[in-house]
Amino acid sequence: MNQHIKEYILQILKTATIVSSLVLLTVLVGCGNLRAQNRHQKAQYTICNPLDLNYRFCLDTPSRREAADPAVIVFKGEYYLFASKSGGYWHSPDLKQWKLIKTDDLPLEDYAPTAVVIGDTVLFMASTGKDGGKIYKTGNPQSGKWTVANPAFPISLVDPDLFFDDDSRLYLYYGCSNINPIFVVELDMKTLMPKTPPIPLINSDRSVNGWERSGEHNELPSRPWIEGAWMTKVKGKYYLQYACPETEFKSYSDGLYTGDSPLGPFRLAPNNPFSARQGGFIGSAGHSSTFLDKYGNYWRISTMTISVHHRYERRLGIFPAFFRSPEDAYTYTGYGDYPFFVPDRRINSPSALSTGWALLSYNKPVSVSSQIRGHEASLAADEDVRTYWSAATGSDKEWISMDLKAKCRINAIQINFADHNAGIYGRKPHEAYDYLLEVSADNTHWTLINNTWLTAQDNPHPYIELAKPVYAKYLRIRNVSVPGGTFALWGLRVFGKQLQQLAKEKITFTAIRDSTDRCRIRLKWLACQSSTGYNIRYGIAPGKMYQNYQVNGKNGAEIGNLNSKQSYYFTVERFNENGIVKSGQVVFIK
Repeated sequence: MNQHIKEYILQILKTATIVSSLVLLTVLVGCGNLRAQNRHQKAQYTICNPLDLNYRFCLDTPSRREAADPAVIVFKGEYYLFASKSGGYWHSPDLKQWKLIKTDDLPLEDYAPTAVVIGDTVLFMASTGKDGGKIYKTGNPQSGKWTVANPAFPISLVDPDLFFDDDSRLYLYYGCSNINPIFVVELDMKTLMPKTPPIPLINSDRSVNGWERSGEHNELPSRPWIEGAWMTKVKGKYYLQYACPETEFKSYSDGLYTGDSPLGPFRLAPNNPFSARQGGFIGSAGHSSTFLDKYGNYWRISTMTISVHHRYERRLGIFPAFFRSPEDAYTYTGYGDYPFFVPDRRINSPSALSTGWALLSYNKPVSVSSQIRGHEASLAADEDVRTYWSAATGSDKEWISMDLKAKCRINAIQINFADHNAGIYGRKPHEAYDYLLEVSADNTHWTLINNTWLTAQDNPHPYIELAKPVYAKYLRIRNVSVPGGTFALWGLRVFGKQLQQLAKEKITFTAIRDSTDRCRIRLKWLACQSSTGYNIRYGIAPGKMYQNYQVNGKNGAEIGNLNSKQSYYFTVERFNENGIVKSGQVVFIK
């Protein structure tokens, strides 16, 4: 019997409380059935950004993972996800569990794929070369088998979006430039060739649109890249979404224009940016696609940025969207890297997705087996995906332990592997993260809650939702093996409640708009000792404060993504390990 399985069973036998029915059943039927049981464990009810996918290592140096520019379609009641540089595409029946489909039939090394469902057929296209490209089709995307539908598409383009209108007309939107606009052409339904010349639609205006300005905080004067067009039609209105300013910044977001025709003209929507996420553990909500799930809910799947090992080191996140009217459309990204429910019914507001779980791990004391200079232990708990802890090796002698400072109810854990010095290119057989995840009340007696020995996967952001909550003060991960390089974490994140009463003091703050640059505003407040972070909510009306800007451990923020011609309302709420306290103060900024 493998030593790790022996250790697993011994720990269970020593433990008075069996953590889950999965562990109990494994002991009863024997270790030989552990893999089979994991396939039939309790379904996952929540998900957490970045999405728990087997992101591929890029083919070029430096070694890093990438997935970006996503497109999701719903075909025969199931979901298909396409993304740049992924060596395949994913299939899911429920938006929770995703399985990679490999194929040699598609140009999977071309950026920004798009797909569209037309009856019983799926069309696929990606960015083309200087001489144009091809359009592909299939009647069974789950098979991985595709054929060429148009072998000689004549337009050289980047970031395509195929949009099939409900009058059975097909359009292609495209563009990726810091000079040229977004274009559209109508396609012939039989030949899939352009029926119209390219029609220019929108371009940047960084003097007015703060979200279009380049830089991590929209602070740079350079002209932005306008790209990633996506068209959605709701109740007869056309919603043209586009990405800006550049993909490596946390300011990477999507803007929105609306119109009455797929060919324009388009008007800037009042709620902009349409999706943005500049704070929190992982930022960016740009270059997205919008899709309608099988319950009638709109979702946007977006590019999120790490951009440490390489500027194109990116991940995917999913956020709910609402299209009430052209004047009331938005994507909700508040607490957008916390766990949230995947609904099995129609929802009317983001609150229906909330778990009520808090982040328990921010700046908590961390002990490790070893560390290397510049990647110290504390960086595993600083809520910043752009810093990481690394052990000295990738051996099974390495471990990390966290002290939550109080006994907590733990509902879920997200482990974010950093792949330090991985030295891997492309997908390799048998790559996996193998580890033991344990909890303790006293830092002496440990209970195993997750063993990956027979179920290890190549997912660098595993999200573990517990079938039943556990109550513990300490958390530990013992490494068994990593795909390559050292045992390293962008972040060890724990969610649940600290089981203490939530202090009710509210935040008072000041907000001062820059008199020379009205796209920028500075907010300040007095720090609360009982708070771990603050979430700024703002928008164009008291009932439309859809924008969110989340900070940890600070008593102020500067925001640069406003529309210079618009008035705004601001409020600040605080949060800690016990929940959120809404502010009673709303500030109007003319």
